Amino acid sequence: MTRIVCVGITVLDRIWYLDDLPKEGGKYVAKNYTEVGGGPAATAAVAAAKLGAEVDFIGRVGDDDTGTRLLTELESLGVNTRYTRVVKGARSSQSAVLVDAGGERIIANYPSPDLPAAADWLHEIDFSQWDVVLADVRWHEGAREAFTLARQQGVPTLLDADVTPQDIAELITLSDHAAFSAPGLRRLTQRDEVEEALKKAQTLTNGHVYVTQGRDGCFWVENGALCHQPGFEVEVVDTTGAGDVFHGALAVSLGQKQSPSEAVRFASAVAALKCTKPGGRAGIPDCDQTRSFLSLFV
Repeated sequence: MTRIVCVGITVLDRIWYLDDLPKEGGKYVAKNYTEVGGGPAATAAVAAAKLGAEVDFIGRVGDDDTGTRLLTELESLGVNTRYTRVVKGARSSQSAVLVDAGGERIIANYPSPDLPAAADWLHEIDFSQWDVVLADVRWHEGAREAFTLARQQGVPTLLDADVTPQDIAELITLSDHAAFSAPGLRRLTQRDEVEEALKKAQTLTNGHVYVTQGRDGCFWVENGALCHQPGFEVEVVDTTGAGDVFHGALAVSLGQKQSPSEAVRFASAVAALKCTKPGGRAGIPDCDQTRSFLSLFV
């Protein structure tokens, strides 16, 4: 069984469903509302577990009701939280998510200032037990420590390279695989053209670089050439968590020693199927469902 660890944040997503996303101040009526665990690394962990991997999540939560709820949900979805640190007297992180009728969303994240950034305690953990170490950029210190420890053990690293206020260049350097969001790649490279931006990011690492482009699929550089996996056409209900799910599926595929093209195709299908259900996790398919879906595109 493939063994994955996901390092980063977990948050409670409070999701409102509207006909249209607000374009100005005012009062709006939601058609539906739900609450579910979120966060890039945490949702990637759920996806990897759903796909049959043995998964750990390493992060930080407060000892409040939200923190308890987040860890309980992860455990119920097959993710081991034995290494997650519960901070006494701290608030856990939360997000407000607005989703329109086409599945597009606006996210306002509140990263709790009560959760210590220090990650020196990760040295107590044996990183050689995993096949792939995935980290998001929302806990910079955690990603840096985890990747450093993984590299010392010869374990491949995968970075969810999204937008963050900090400079993530050092995390790219520590990555064997850096999978960017389009805004994350643009912020790092200050380039709009995909191939130019990816090749500039490639100069920071000896590993692979990718960028997800929503409906337009995923681009990556292989042997100096730009490669492309088109997006799969599905009936989109909610894109919340699609990128996180992509990264979790990519980690599983890479842990199974698949080639970048095979891994990207599989991860793209998993992310597309997720978008057919509301919330960031409800639509995550298992391996059989994903393979059945992919068989339609042979």
